[in-house]
Amino acid sequence: MVTSPTETVLPPVAGLDGRLRRTLVAPGALHDTGRTRTWHHLDTGPVLADLGITPVGTILAVHGNPTWSFHWRRIADASVRRAESGEPAWRVVAVDQLEMGFSERTDLPRTLAQRVADLGSFTDTLGLEGPVVTLGHDWGGVISLGWAVDHPELLAGVVTLNTAVHHPEGVPIPAPLRVAGARGMLAASTVRTTAFLDTTLALAETRLSEEVRAAYHAPYRSADRRCGIGQFVADIPVDAAHPSHPELTRIAEGVRRLRVPALILWGPRDPVFQQRYLDDLIERMPHAQVHRFEGAGHLVGEDRPYAEAVLGWLARVADAPAERAVGVEPAGPSIAGFAPMWRRLEERADDPAIAAIDMTGTPVLTVSWRQLHERVTALAAGLSRLGVRRGDRVSLLVRPGPTLTAVVYACLRIGAVVVVADAGLGLAGLSRAVRGASPRFLIGETSALTAARALGWPGTKISVDRLPRITAAALGVSCALADVAEVGAAGGATPPEPGPADVAAVLFTSGSTGPAKGVVYTHGQLAALRDVLGRHFAVAPESGLVTGFAPFALLGPALGTRSVTPDMDVSAPRTLTARAVADAVAAADARIVFLSPAAILNVVDTAGDLGAADRDALARVTTFLSTGAPIGADLLAAAQRVFPNAEPHTPYGMTECLLVTDVTLEGIREAAEAADDGVCVGVPIDGVQVRISALDGDGAATGTPAETAGVLGEIVISAPHLKTRYDRLALTDAEAVRGTPTHDGVSRWHRTGDVGHLDEQGRLWVEGRLPHVLVTEAGPLAPVGGEQQLERVAGVRRAAVVGVGPHGRRRPVAVVETIERAAKPGLADPDLTARVRADVDLPLAAVLVVPELPTDIRHNSKIDRVRLSEWADAVCSGGKPVAP
Repeated sequence: MVTSPTETVLPPVAGLDGRLRRTLVAPGALHDTGRTRTWHHLDTGPVLADLGITPVGTILAVHGNPTWSFHWRRIADASVRRAESGEPAWRVVAVDQLEMGFSERTDLPRTLAQRVADLGSFTDTLGLEGPVVTLGHDWGGVISLGWAVDHPELLAGVVTLNTAVHHPEGVPIPAPLRVAGARGMLAASTVRTTAFLDTTLALAETRLSEEVRAAYHAPYRSADRRCGIGQFVADIPVDAAHPSHPELTRIAEGVRRLRVPALILWGPRDPVFQQRYLDDLIERMPHAQVHRFEGAGHLVGEDRPYAEAVLGWLARVADAPAERAVGVEPAGPSIAGFAPMWRRLEERADDPAIAAIDMTGTPVLTVSWRQLHERVTALAAGLSRLGVRRGDRVSLLVRPGPTLTAVVYACLRIGAVVVVADAGLGLAGLSRAVRGASPRFLIGETSALTAARALGWPGTKISVDRLPRITAAALGVSCALADVAEVGAAGGATPPEPGPADVAAVLFTSGSTGPAKGVVYTHGQLAALRDVLGRHFAVAPESGLVTGFAPFALLGPALGTRSVTPDMDVSAPRTLTARAVADAVAAADARIVFLSPAAILNVVDTAGDLGAADRDALARVTTFLSTGAPIGADLLAAAQRVFPNAEPHTPYGMTECLLVTDVTLEGIREAAEAADDGVCVGVPIDGVQVRISALDGDGAATGTPAETAGVLGEIVISAPHLKTRYDRLALTDAEAVRGTPTHDGVSRWHRTGDVGHLDEQGRLWVEGRLPHVLVTEAGPLAPVGGEQQLERVAGVRRAAVVGVGPHGRRRPVAVVETIERAAKPGLADPDLTARVRADVDLPLAAVLVVPELPTDIRHNSKIDRVRLSEWADAVCSGGKPVAP
């Protein structure tokens, strides 16, 4: 049955600008030739014309099933707003596909090829001219890419939201589609009822308002208007025998030839378009910029601000050089004297001296340079013969120690990309990290492999230990590391060495300031980190390292010195004791000790357990470093009493750039005489540049990065060992370089998210994180200065300053952890409150106590101020003071 082409008067839809709604009569195409079809669509062109604005191009937006052009209302509205504000204007044309939305219902079943041809007829009739950027979601993504492949002369870019152009042979389609398309279910779920539409709307992770839900239902109020929904499901090419499979294959192969800028936006919590479809798109368009919106689902356009993302990307593409516009990284300056990370290991290949000691288990494991080199060489050759190739991602779920060290260097040697996300992220965070990185191989211990099996982590599985055959089969393990090494030792050359510009690693952040982010490093950047660390701390072959901080545990072989992991739970730094450090120092005759702030706290607290031999060992240490978060003079001085002949350092850095500045205890004491707020983290290390982007009255870092002393703002850095980018977080990447300098021969900068200032001596003072800045009636207030005052109050062990009240009128609240542990959270007692108010020059709304301040998992030291702020707001509003 053919229904009326379109309503004479289009019914109003709440939330949709009626000025944008149009109808167009276009000739039928392909099997529809000889007829005309009426299309409903949104078009911002007439509105722009009324404003006297000429667009720079057109965004052609194509919805999926069972949505309609309403799905694109936000980008239509945002494009007009930007044009009105003087920004480059992009016309938005968003179609209702035939059989869908308010477009015509026909008597022709529409296959994928038919829909691609239909769209071509529509744009021809509209007289669409280039440049055109396609935008598609769900099956609209496939159709928009089909149009892109067929119209290269008009095409300027492609954008997709959760779509797919290929389904692996022999793999069932996602369960929701199998259910909807099952015999006897198709018509019932898609046409006779609104079940399929309702289920799709339920996939939004953000609860949709009743108004929005009604708008999506508006064109589908009767069964005869829902036939297209059923047709779409029936047209899914489930296998090679399906009539639409050839067209899908044609589009998929055509996508490989696209050389225009591309942006892929993705909601990972999508039960339909799963991670494998994103991986396939990336493989077909390796130049594409990718952004995964953590926590978003299938309806990513409803869950996240995709419109701003697309329009911002278009602005950046327009400003980028041609090679950057298609995602090609610039070659950058050559790295003089580049030596790969494994060079020192090769130089000591025949050395029987100790290279690494692992004291975390029983018995203690000791490995010589010769053994380590042989193991790395065998694993490299074995992994290569197993099929690991340059650029393949290998997720390493192995505890720090000689085994992890050998695997890391083997992967680096053959050009594989190591993916490192530690257990400190927690199971949920670790799962997000591993799935998001999408490794081709996964090497893990039994507990990690069990989680991988249960949670569906990707990659060919390799076990650290040899497992019983039944266990290996149950966990999906293909082989053990011993098997890999045996294969490699039996013969076979390793591939050519990767170069400095090749990607070497994806290292995940701690997740203490949001979902953990993958940080991409090249071989050249890792080598630069090794070199600056070795120079700055005078690491020599005889130095020896005790590494109680996991990221630095892997650097011993690269630096050519022996390293030891002390007896501790490496995922919980607070488990490290003073005696364990002494045992490690003695075992390696170490002169340098790397610890995290939380580890130092416990080392200081357990120093009373040291015996005479322990103290003699610790007296031989010449340098110790607290890395992971800045610490104050009192704690550093207490640590120096444990290492009486060592120079204490507390470098400032982050996963994105592990060394930025450095300060000694003496430097901290000198800085204590200054009136500056914050923690002094010293001057930039050689090769590092630091700028400050000033905060405006709203607390945003909008100032041009500069070296002006005394200005509070976001800390912006550049260094040879700075990361390349974030992994599959294109929008985060763009924000990290927003407004950064392009002069002085420096092209890679990074906005750290930390706030602070430079002083007249060029020292950097850190005053907190950008999201933790309180915007008060008097302007922005960073928390650390007040926290330092609080921690000088008698009885206070640690403290946080957080805000309550509305933005722009926030009031600071003191939340303290007392030396004598509080029995329960809530208001501080009158005596403590009086001492705090007398010694702290902030207009505090309240003084609260907690038994223990919440901190991140990896460092056990970064206070979760966001969580505390929500808790304090609830308590100050009369809520029950439960633990934060």
